[in-house]
Amino acid sequence: MTSPTPTLLVIAHGSRDPRHAATVAALCARARSLRAGLRVEAAFLDFNAPRVGQVLDRLAAEGARDAEGAHDIVALPLLLTRAFHAKADIPAVLREATARHLGLRIRQADVLGPSPLLTRALERRLYEAGLRPGDRRSTGVVLASAGSTDPEAIAVIAEIAREWRHTGWCAVRPAFASASLPRTEDAVRALRAEGVRRVAVAPYVIAPGRLPDRIAHGAREAGADVLAGVLGPAPELARLLLRRYDEARAGTGAGSGSGAGAGELTALTA
Repeated sequence: MTSPTPTLLVIAHGSRDPRHAATVAALCARARSLRAGLRVEAAFLDFNAPRVGQVLDRLAAEGARDAEGAHDIVALPLLLTRAFHAKADIPAVLREATARHLGLRIRQADVLGPSPLLTRALERRLYEAGLRPGDRRSTGVVLASAGSTDPEAIAVIAEIAREWRHTGWCAVRPAFASASLPRTEDAVRALRAEGVRRVAVAPYVIAPGRLPDRIAHGAREAGADVLAGVLGPAPELARLLLRRYDEARAGTGAGSGSGAGAGELTALTA
């Protein structure tokens, strides 16, 4: 008998902004459309329903189990960096679920970033906002993320900006909506002061909400020429969900085998 394909459980943070949950649902729908037969469920840490524990309780009660009698799940943090939620919050809620249900086998996939697919999605949004490929050499980009108090996450954003700059953009500067500096408006003004002719802001965020709105406000306040949309259900992002899912199943993710931290392939058993 063939074992059931593991369920992909996409874990988002959640937001009071209804656009957030709608965007997560659209992204999951796109992932399903790319992988026929794959069960994709969405759950949230806060603000939105269903919560992660509720979905895991429901899955544990269902009958689709592998040859060892376990319901196999790949839990994928819908996060762009390995900050607190990926390192602490998500592993904790997964441990709680497996303590309640002996029949759950959960592997935590790596976070989404960094990845060339994310860079392609950023460029897709910039081109949709009006830029053309020929504008790269005269355009400075502000890579605007939500921000974090985690030094590892901040370092990742800075490295993405450095690497992206080498693909032909006039300049790429990181910026943050909270917790870290510079703010989006300050990065836009800094590029202007350096003589950059055209400044574009690329939000490095997945779904709309309070912090993405702050990024947009800063871009407009500082007079950015182009403001791209959030990554949302971009096809590149949906493909990346499936890539992280496959890596977790195969044990080839970036964190595989290196300990018990979040973002790693982790078999959580009671």
